[in-house]
Amino acid sequence: MILPIVAFGSSILREKCKKITKEYPNLLQLIADMHESMYAASGVGLAAPQINKAIRIFIIDTAPFSEDEQMKIKPIKQVFINPKMISEKAEEWSFNEGCLSIPGIREDIIRKSEIEIEFLDENFKTQIMKYGGITARVIQHEYDHLEGILFTDKISALRKRVLKGKLTDISKGKVDVSYKMRFPKR
Repeated sequence: MILPIVAFGSSILREKCKKITKEYPNLLQLIADMHESMYAASGVGLAAPQINKAIRIFIIDTAPFSEDEQMKIKPIKQVFINPKMISEKAEEWSFNEGCLSIPGIREDIIRKSEIEIEFLDENFKTQIMKYGGITARVIQHEYDHLEGILFTDKISALRKRVLKGKLTDISKGKVDVSYKMRFPKR
């Protein structure tokens, strides 16, 4: 089932999410719904708060980046449950990021190029993995969602002022998107 994506301005996007157990109701269905919702919105990652759930789970599928010959990445499709960032290191690099919850806005964001992360997969098996490049970036972006952080928090005060009107419009539902969205109650 395609779930609506929560829009900028919704309080859930600012919550620090809670861990879940393997007894979480209908977890496999939730994961399937998250994938369907992400693909319907042409995303490469989706975190639970973006579908109005304050729980520590996100998904990624970097296949769209593998189509870019300059990126040269091996596509990764992964579920991350109760993730814990172990390290973010190596050089910082800038990349133009966007977010399904903040449609129509893209900004150059600086992040570390390598990460190590511990998480549970969809079978609740502990994984400790290292990722680099665009895959590390996608994971960092989605991980931030679980901490209540948006990519717009990482831009300069001047850029925030420039974008204020667009962000306000998004929070009011004044945005044209091709996927289902849920806007903050006013």
